[in-house]
Amino acid sequence: MSSAEEIAKAAKVAFEDSQLISSAERVAALNHIHQALQSNKTDILAANKEDLKAAQIEVDAGRMSESLLKRLDLDKGDKWDSMLQGVLNVAELPDPTGIVSYAKELDDGLELYRVSCPIGVLLVIFEARPEVVVNIAALAIKSGNSAILKGGKESNKTTQILAQSISSGLSRSSLPSSYIQAIQTRAEVSSLLALDQYIDLVIPRGSNSLVQNIQNNTRIPVMGHADGLCSVYIDESADIEKAIRVVVDSKTDYPAACNSTETLVLHESVLQSVWPAVGRALLTAQVRLLCDPASLSALQALSPPPSNLSFAEPATPEAYTTEHLNLTLSVMTLPSLSAAVRFINAHSSHHTDSIVTESQSAAATFCRGVDSAGTFVNASTRFADGFRYGFGTEVGISTGRIHARGPVGLEGLVIYKYMLRSMSKSGHIASEFGSGKKQFKHTDIVKTVPF
Repeated sequence: MSSAEEIAKAAKVAFEDSQLISSAERVAALNHIHQALQSNKTDILAANKEDLKAAQIEVDAGRMSESLLKRLDLDKGDKWDSMLQGVLNVAELPDPTGIVSYAKELDDGLELYRVSCPIGVLLVIFEARPEVVVNIAALAIKSGNSAILKGGKESNKTTQILAQSISSGLSRSSLPSSYIQAIQTRAEVSSLLALDQYIDLVIPRGSNSLVQNIQNNTRIPVMGHADGLCSVYIDESADIEKAIRVVVDSKTDYPAACNSTETLVLHESVLQSVWPAVGRALLTAQVRLLCDPASLSALQALSPPPSNLSFAEPATPEAYTTEHLNLTLSVMTLPSLSAAVRFINAHSSHHTDSIVTESQSAAATFCRGVDSAGTFVNASTRFADGFRYGFGTEVGISTGRIHARGPVGLEGLVIYKYMLRSMSKSGHIASEFGSGKKQFKHTDIVKTVPF
């Protein structure tokens, strides 16, 4: 088995050797990987079933949550087909590298360009979702980055065979087989986190504790994906039908997802109007409601009483900082939009928050005032997703304050470099410019790649 340093060195060499490989060749590599995954479907799903059986034992023993088990299943619904389609979707996206965002002529024959380029070597650490291996491999290849991937121990068998399939696809391409590598142990992760001379960015996908642990144990920049504490705010002008649709979908479409809503915030004026209908709909959908006194009292006073009224109970303070990841929803009543914005900013994880309103002014205040990666109007928080945004797939959701926020697709995996070109016969030197000397022109030129 290779040591962590050997893995990191190989990833760095693979990245450096790949910089002259064309976009068309990277697309060809993705198509080879798609074919390899399809060919190995039976073995991959068999490995996934073994992981699921082992995980079910952990759930039965109380050592693993049901939500984590659900995230592990690769054969649930259309997850397999979506994973494979994601590879093709990424292949079809425009190349994010080589894009000129700034171009100036500094002097006659002296041109400056800012050009997008890959970040380098990515270390991606994730929990449970084995499809992340394929998602990130596709995005890394398309954006020109090499990657080292570490899945959770609960998906080890699935991760191994997915990585083998990816390597098989790479072996038929111009990219080195070490371009995408998978590791298995926490010890390897600890060692890799110290190798900032080889690894350029760490992307953790999982619990808040995972993200914080990595941030506290590395000098490498970290693109953090923390908890998904999302909320929906029902404004005083909210339409009842819209409120029901948005809130119920935000909570029930896929409760274990990080973009599922965990907190419902009510304007106090909707307690006797919109809230009863929304509350009934949630209880009918078997959602457990952890309510503040005002919202709970409003439900208990209804006649006839809602079905499953026993599912509504008093909330504790911790309810509003908990990522439930199941059919549980915390409810809070507040006197104004400004109070709601303050509450959300204080209690959310800055992932995605939505307002239900008929007021353009309220919508603008909410979207500008809430400090989250996504702020929605009259739409389910479940839309916060790279695939739904048109990114093909996503490497994760960034809730930090770096160059990328929200669902991170290809554009979040590139940075830029400055290219300066002199076309003078004698070249350009800096000492010829300054007070009493030549002055810079700084005029715009066409934004085309100089080389």
